[in-house]
Amino acid sequence: MEIRRRLPSKELPTQNDDVVTAPPPPPRRGSDALPLPLYLTNFFFTFLFAATVYFLLIRWGEKISTSTPLHVVNLSEILSLIGVIASCIYLIGFLGVDFVQSVFLRSSSDDDDGWIPNDDEIDRLVKIESDLTSEEDEEIVKSVIDGATSSYSLETKLGDCKRAAAIRREAVQRMTGKSLTGLPLDGFDYDSILGQCCEMPVGYVQIPVGIAGPLLLDGKEYSVPMATTEGCLVASTNRGCKAIHLSGGAFSFLMKDAMTRAPVVKFPSVRRAARAMFYLQNPANFERLSLIFSKSSRFAWLQSITCSISGRNLYPRFACGTGDAMGMNMVSKGVQNVLEFIKTKFPDMVVIGISGNCCSDKKASAINWIQGRGKHVVCEALIKGEIVRNVLKTTVEDLVELHVLKNLTGSAVAGSLGGFNAHASNIVSAVFIATGQDPAQNVESSHCITQFEAEGDDLHISVSMPCIEVGTVGGGTQLASQSACLNLLGVKGSSDKEKAGSNARQLARIVAGSVLAGELSLMSAIASGQLVKSHMKYNRSSRDIGLSSQVNR
Repeated sequence: MEIRRRLPSKELPTQNDDVVTAPPPPPRRGSDALPLPLYLTNFFFTFLFAATVYFLLIRWGEKISTSTPLHVVNLSEILSLIGVIASCIYLIGFLGVDFVQSVFLRSSSDDDDGWIPNDDEIDRLVKIESDLTSEEDEEIVKSVIDGATSSYSLETKLGDCKRAAAIRREAVQRMTGKSLTGLPLDGFDYDSILGQCCEMPVGYVQIPVGIAGPLLLDGKEYSVPMATTEGCLVASTNRGCKAIHLSGGAFSFLMKDAMTRAPVVKFPSVRRAARAMFYLQNPANFERLSLIFSKSSRFAWLQSITCSISGRNLYPRFACGTGDAMGMNMVSKGVQNVLEFIKTKFPDMVVIGISGNCCSDKKASAINWIQGRGKHVVCEALIKGEIVRNVLKTTVEDLVELHVLKNLTGSAVAGSLGGFNAHASNIVSAVFIATGQDPAQNVESSHCITQFEAEGDDLHISVSMPCIEVGTVGGGTQLASQSACLNLLGVKGSSDKEKAGSNARQLARIVAGSVLAGELSLMSAIASGQLVKSHMKYNRSSRDIGLSSQVNR
C-alpha cells in the first residue's frame, strides 16, 4: 500500500506530476519581523515594550488619582497598547513558544490543521521526482508496492534493465517516503551488471578518481588511478611516487600466485578424517586430483593441497592458479569436482560447506599472513638521502626510529595481524575500487609489513604483501569506468596464452608499488609533524565549515 501523509498545503501532489513540488516555506519567526540584524530587532522590541508599559502605567496612575475611568483612552494610549501587544508577541515568539506561531502566524488555508512538519517529515512529504515514462510503468510500480510483482524479477519480465531500475527506484521511494534525488540513474549501462555485479539496482554511486604518479616501477612508468573520498590520500601517494622516481624507481618481485579455497567436511570418526587427509596429501594422488579439479575450467590448475584437522572435521586447503581472474568462482567449481570424487572413496564423508573459513576469504587470518593467498609481492626502493630531506622534508634517522616504534612495536602492542604498516589499506582500497576489484578483499589484501632501514645516507624501504587478491577479467573489471582504469595501467582484460595471468600479476605489482609510495609519504608526514596540518588544509571542506558557522550563529 502506498504511504501518504498530509502536506500543509491546499492540495496533495498527484502521482503523475512531472514537476517536483517544493516543500512549503518554513514558518516566519519573530526575528523576521524587521529587516534588521537580530540584535537591533531584539533591542527595538525590548525598548518598545519597556517604554509603552512605563507610559501606560504613568497614564493609568494619573487616571486613578483623578477618578477617570480606565477604559477611556486617547490616541497615544491606543498606540501604546498596540506597542505592548506587538512587543509581547515578538518576545514570546523569540523565546520559541511554538503555539504562538501556530495561532498567530499559521496559514490561512481553509483545510490546514496547523501542523508544521519538521525537516525529516518534509523529506517524506515532498513529491519525489519520478523517472517513469508511461502509464504502464506506473501500473508496474503499484504492482511492486502491492507485492504482486517481485522487485528482483523486473529485469526478466521487462527485458529492459534501465527501465527495471527506474521502476524499482520509484517503488522504493514511494514505499519508504524518502527521496533518492542525488543518486544518479541515467548514464549507466545496467545491462552490463545483470547476473554478475549487482542485483536490484536503483542507481549508482559516484566516487571521484584521482591519479597518482608516475610511479616508476621495474623501469616502467604507471599513472595509478585511485578512487577515494579521503582528502590528501592521492596527493600523499603522488608525493611518494615523486620521491621514488627521483631516486631511480622501485622494483617488485612476485613470490607466489595461488588463490585458495578450503571446504569443511565431516567424518564419523577421527580415524576416517585422518585417512582422508593422508589420501588428499599423498603426492601419488595429486596428478589425478589435479585433472579432476581442472575439468570445469581451462584457466584453473591445482598447485597444492594442505589439510588441517579438528576432531572429525577436515579442512583441505586447495591452492590454485587462476590466470588473469581473481578466481574465487573457478576455484570453488574445481574444489566441488574434487569433493565429488573423494565422496566415491569415502562414502561416509559429509560436505558441510564449500568454504570452511580456512581459505580464508575476506577475513584477517594467520594462515593468509603466513602461507599467502592470491599474489605474494615484495617491492623495494632505495631513496636518496637528499630526496628524503628536500622532497619528504624529514631525515632518514627520524623515519627509521618512527618505523620501529610505530609499524613494528606499536603494531605488536596492539596485537595486530598483518598490520605492520602505516596505511596500506588506504591505497589498496582506492586502487581496488578504481579497477573493479572486490573491495571486501581489501581485508587480507592489505596484509603488509613495511620496512625502513638506513643504508649509509640513504633509506631502503620495502613492503611485503602476501595476499594481494586481484584480477583483470570478470566481476567489476568489465564495467566501463573500471575497465578504463585498467586500460590506463596497461593491464585490461586477459593476457596472451603464452603469458597467461601476466596482467593480473602485473596489477598486483602495481598495487604493491603504490603502497610503497603511500607508506613512504605518510611516514614522512608523521616524522616531520606535517600530518595534521596537511589534513586540516586539504581534508576539510571550507564550504561545510562556512555553512556550520552560519547555522550556529
